[in-house]
Amino acid sequence: MTETKQDHWNRIYSRKAETELSWHQDDPARSLDLVAEAGLTPDQSVIDIGGGTSRVTDGLLERGLRDLTVLDLSEAALDRLRQRLGPRGQDVAWIAADITTWAPGRVYDLWHDRAVFHFLVTPEDRAAYLERLSQALRLDGHAIIATFAPDGPETCSGLPVERYSPQSLAQTLGPDYRLLTHRLERHQTPGGVVQSFQFSLFRKIR
Repeated sequence: MTETKQDHWNRIYSRKAETELSWHQDDPARSLDLVAEAGLTPDQSVIDIGGGTSRVTDGLLERGLRDLTVLDLSEAALDRLRQRLGPRGQDVAWIAADITTWAPGRVYDLWHDRAVFHFLVTPEDRAAYLERLSQALRLDGHAIIATFAPDGPETCSGLPVERYSPQSLAQTLGPDYRLLTHRLERHQTPGGVVQSFQFSLFRKIR
């Protein structure tokens, strides 16, 4: 039987400890710096795409945000994040879904994605993602999208990826989004491997 995308990620999150995952960060500083740069206030809303077991939700809660949604393909990942947050996460909305087929039921002030978009290697999947981004992000809202940089890995977790510079990512998103700023990061995995990422902050202008 062919392994589905959901099976793949559930298997990874079920077999590895959080700190063994190559993308794990104790402190997601780049993401949180760009959240601050976007001027997000505690009364605004955030959706974290592919949130997995990331510490971004922890950081947003610590900054007083309460309208938080975490979407991930893996129910196993969401379960682990729910357990770690405990009572702190009681108001977080949890969505187990494939971003390319998800039907947004509301709009958000900020869309955060660290390392989902670069797994979308077909034009069809990228178009589906961008359609959901357009539907779920309010006009003048912000999107933070982090991917492997041009000198980053060509695969991750056994899957191929697309690599982007901030400029090529902006071109892919199209004229509805303005690139405001970006950060480059040399991420060291728990295994000691250094990976190049780019983090870009966009504003939806139309």
